Amino acid sequence: VQLQASGGGLGQAGGSLRFSCVASGLTFSAYTVTWFRQAPGKEREFVAAVRSRSSGGTRHYATSVKGRFTVSRDNSENLVYLQMSSLRPEDTAIYYCAAGRGIVLSSLSMERAYDYWGRGTLVTVSS
Repeated sequence: VQLQASGGGLGQAGGSLRFSCVASGLTFSAYTVTWFRQAPGKEREFVAAVRSRSSGGTRHYATSVKGRFTVSRDNSENLVYLQMSSLRPEDTAIYYCAAGRGIVLSSLSMERAYDYWGRGTLVTVSS
């Protein structure tokens, strides 16, 4: 199983960025896929999740990004996207995608709930 994140890079405050995570080696639609991030000097935190097909594909966001970020998935392409808008300098972090099965709502933000992780992609937002 492999998760590969791409995109990200440098953005400006108030601007937008989009990146994606492509998965291979798993039944993609059966997995909840979630974005976490880790800012310099901070612990990794939950950003956004899109649940599996059997769980309705519902989307969930951290309070800090709600209304600014949009997570979506394309099960036919094994892709999950994170569209980031109204960027803030505090969005600067390494962003990770993770996949897991059978994750209940209350566990979406728990790193230990996820089976597979991609390498992070760095996002830097300048003011």
